[in-house]
Amino acid sequence: MTPLFRKFVGINWLLFATMAALLIAGVVAIYSAVEFREEAAFNSLWRKQVIMIGIGMVVFFVAALIDYKWVRWGAIPLYGAGLVLLVVVQLAGTEVNSSRSWLNLGGFRFQPSQAAMGAGILMLAFVLAELNKFHPILRNHFLRLLIAGIVGGVPCLLVLKEGDFGSASVWLPVMGAMLFVGSIPMRYIITIVLLGLMVVPLVYFFKLEDYQQARITTALNVLQGKEIDRQGEGYATYHITNAIGSAGWDGKGFLASRVEGQKSIHRMGFLPKNTAHNDYIFAVIAEEHGFRGCMVLLGTLAGLMLQGIWVAFRSRDPLGRLIAIGTTSLLFAHTFQHVGMQVHLLPITGLPLPFISYGGSFLIISLFLMGMTQSVWIHRNVPVEKKKERD
Repeated sequence: MTPLFRKFVGINWLLFATMAALLIAGVVAIYSAVEFREEAAFNSLWRKQVIMIGIGMVVFFVAALIDYKWVRWGAIPLYGAGLVLLVVVQLAGTEVNSSRSWLNLGGFRFQPSQAAMGAGILMLAFVLAELNKFHPILRNHFLRLLIAGIVGGVPCLLVLKEGDFGSASVWLPVMGAMLFVGSIPMRYIITIVLLGLMVVPLVYFFKLEDYQQARITTALNVLQGKEIDRQGEGYATYHITNAIGSAGWDGKGFLASRVEGQKSIHRMGFLPKNTAHNDYIFAVIAEEHGFRGCMVLLGTLAGLMLQGIWVAFRSRDPLGRLIAIGTTSLLFAHTFQHVGMQVHLLPITGLPLPFISYGGSFLIISLFLMGMTQSVWIHRNVPVEKKKERD
């Protein structure tokens, strides 16, 4: 058996099967969200998603079969490239939904913030796991925390400057999880959380745009049972509530097949057509498949994340552990915010649901990070095998 084939056989196939099931469910959900639209640009999106999955799978297997130790020398150039892309998008980016966060590359629209997030996770893993080996002074917890804060803070601020508040907010739970696993003392983490809570009012009143403040106000009004502007900022919130709340246990069926004499809310066009297939895909799934379907979907996502934590637990070193935890926390943050905004626990932000929502940039970066997590699993016993060979 060749070493490469041995690695292939050693893939965590349960984790792969869970991920594949989510990808298939995503294509089905996107098809349901767009197939009835007359515009060719929309009703062909599910085919584009299939193509992106094919590209992402190549990236996944390459990342999985190469030992993740390359991060020791590759994290810095990848992180630098991510920062360069964030600067370029500030100068030549395309504005979509009040956010200048996209680059057009030969007809392909690319979101640099997603690439910067993937590179940032690898860089944080390198800083927290490997940097202390270069000099004794770098073992100081406060210095490690300071360097990690700069590494995570710079891309977060650049993304925030684009106006992409949703993507910027994902950095916070990812950094928090990696700092916790990276052996930063809890007293430092608690201090950072308290300082962050003190800054929140300043960010709300002096940094957020009027439409971003309105989204937060709308979410708070919904939680308090107050009236919202159904034709303004509360338009999406109101119709999402109706779509999810009217589904019941079984839902209205795939392609709303159980609805007689009327169309479902999303098929009547009340969910924003430009974002129903990505930012509001959970509402589409909830309306068609009901509470039962939502529990299956969320249970599968939870299973994927629990397996990611298990990979981190079985890692051979802190670097692999941090890569697995960084990937898992990214998936959790996106899932929590995407679902939370549609059940009115959080303000509406444009974040995709991992492996379900339409979108090439986030899908490929997610598959790359899942490949890195698989690499941690595949190579977890390498030191033991080398020791046996020497004996």
